[in-house]
Amino acid sequence: MGDPKFEIQMLHDRVMVKVEQESEERRSTAGIVIPATVKMANRLVWGEVCGAGQNVRAVKVGDKVLFNPEDQYEVEVHGQVYLVMRERDLHAIATPQTDNGTGLYL
Repeated sequence: MGDPKFEIQMLHDRVMVKVEQESEERRSTAGIVIPATVKMANRLVWGEVCGAGQNVRAVKVGDKVLFNPEDQYEVEVHGQVYLVMRERDLHAIATPQTDNGTGLYL
């Protein structure tokens, strides 16, 4: 008989996010290549919500969210690294439809 499988459920206002992989290098708007080794201060990143607790109000699984990865907790599940944070640590949500968006799209 195999090992039992346990489904991960986030609690309270916690969100589990899979960080989108950045390419090796970035380009500025002027076309300057920025190597991956250059660390930018306080850089926010995009990720995909993979789990949300029952008290999370504004995001759902599948949403793309913007956050600061520096002060979050990491967890590894089946070789994939996820970050766990409170919903209030999210800065923005990218969604197809919104009532009060910025007018910018991913």
